[in-house]
Amino acid sequence: MSQAPFIYVSGPDDFLASRLAKEIWTEMKQEVTDDFSVEIINGHAGKVDEVADAVNRFREATQTLGLFGGRRVVWLKDVSFLADNQTGRAEGTQTLCQDLQEILEAINPDEVGVLISASPVDRRKRFPKFLEKTGDFRPAGGMDSKGGGVETLVAAMTQECQSMGVSIARDAVEVLISKVNGNSRLLLEEVRKLGTYLGPEGGEITSKLIEELTPNFGEGDFFESTEAFFSRDIDWTLAALRRHFFAGNDARPVIASLQNRNRLLIQLRSLIDGGEIRLGGRGFSKPEFEKAAAKYASYYDGLSGKSNYNVFTQNLWYMGKLAGTGRLPTLKALIDHQLDFITAFEEIVERPNEQEEALRAMAIRCLAA
Repeated sequence: MSQAPFIYVSGPDDFLASRLAKEIWTEMKQEVTDDFSVEIINGHAGKVDEVADAVNRFREATQTLGLFGGRRVVWLKDVSFLADNQTGRAEGTQTLCQDLQEILEAINPDEVGVLISASPVDRRKRFPKFLEKTGDFRPAGGMDSKGGGVETLVAAMTQECQSMGVSIARDAVEVLISKVNGNSRLLLEEVRKLGTYLGPEGGEITSKLIEELTPNFGEGDFFESTEAFFSRDIDWTLAALRRHFFAGNDARPVIASLQNRNRLLIQLRSLIDGGEIRLGGRGFSKPEFEKAAAKYASYYDGLSGKSNYNVFTQNLWYMGKLAGTGRLPTLKALIDHQLDFITAFEEIVERPNEQEEALRAMAIRCLAA
């Protein structure tokens, strides 16, 4: 089998793609004899002129002979013009991608080793398809907008735990991924922090430890109070509210977070009760979810961007986790919750110095019933 003319690394997660590319690049550099035969070209481009500059520099790098002879290695790093954005869609960029394809087709891998890394990538386009088909394609993985690829994050987390001599509880895996909102860079940093906290003797990273030491990185999500409430655990909910207010925080963001989660659950509950989607052991079926999205698309006109008012814009894996956490309330209970949230908001407006009491009373009404 002939050698591929180049190595191509891509995936939905830019951090994982960059990390894998760095590992490959380290190996490639060992193949050359001098630093003059090593060149890195920045592929990040915000406009077509910058794409042209990157392509021209890449052409020169791959066609220039080494100063002392021998093999050269070139890395077109962090390519951004393959994404579905304004620069990626520009006609000039498409023409330059065709130029880049011609350069790659002429590459002699015996004379020059080429590495291309890109994320995110619109895989529907002709040039990314060429890269995957022609090159040595190394998918970096990562969680996409539909919830696919979460297994890559779990694998990276497990590998990091093993390197530190610690383990992580099964339920803690989902908690930590949710805490960092699926961000792989934050995920690994938090694993290192928690592993360091456990010390050289090792131990297990538990969901309790994560709640104590890992902040919520999702904007306005106030994870613990919301998670506790929808797990139907009244003791945890009251304790989470106590910690929230002890830190001097306000009630309004908690109510907003509860409402956001509840809106999504109302939609999920309606779809489940209507037989449109089913919740299995591994979450929701992607084909069923997409079929329901197409069926009800007209009712979400103007809500194509990510919004808790449109469940179909959400991460599918995360939706499965939300519905599978604890016991999914009935539709009536969820609607009652929404009314209770409104009542609590009215109470904190009337009695701003009794915010914690208002939210504690709301939690007891909802969860003790």
